[in-house]
Amino acid sequence: MVYRNGTYVAFDGNATTNPSKGDMKYYGLLQNWNASLHFDLKFSDSHKKTDQVRDSSTRQTLQSRLLERMRNSKNMLLIISKDTNWDRGMLNFEIEKAVDHYKIPLIVTYTGYDYILNPSLLNEKWPKALNERIYNHSARCIHIPFKQKAISDAVSQFSIHNKENQLTSPLHYYKESVYKEWGYRD
Repeated sequence: MVYRNGTYVAFDGNATTNPSKGDMKYYGLLQNWNASLHFDLKFSDSHKKTDQVRDSSTRQTLQSRLLERMRNSKNMLLIISKDTNWDRGMLNFEIEKAVDHYKIPLIVTYTGYDYILNPSLLNEKWPKALNERIYNHSARCIHIPFKQKAISDAVSQFSIHNKENQLTSPLHYYKESVYKEWGYRD
């Protein structure tokens, strides 16, 4: 039996392997926060637990590695930006497997926001698989800004192991008072 203690990070690769472009730059920033002594964010990155995938790997090899990483994950951190595509690349595959097969709670982060108080207003940004699973109520999600304190709190709080604070619907969000406490809202 595999102990599921990792955080699986998913994002649209934006059809590039350049780490300074598209949504890959947010994954890089997340890794820097995680490695830094100056931030409270600490999580076990599921992508670091298996062999890396080369750009020349087959789709089957890539999917196999991603599924192996999900099996070791307690939650998924989904990065959504203005560049996230409706139906491109592996992102929809990752969301579908995380929700339908592994029952992983989703921490949906949005770049460019200081707070999220009505996630349903962001539905135009959702990739196809997320949109479908929110509307059929099979996804368990919390929607937050791509901010260090919000991510740290959500990663530590929402997982397959934590039944007390378990997400029960697809449109959870933090209250305005929490954003004020973090300094993200006046």
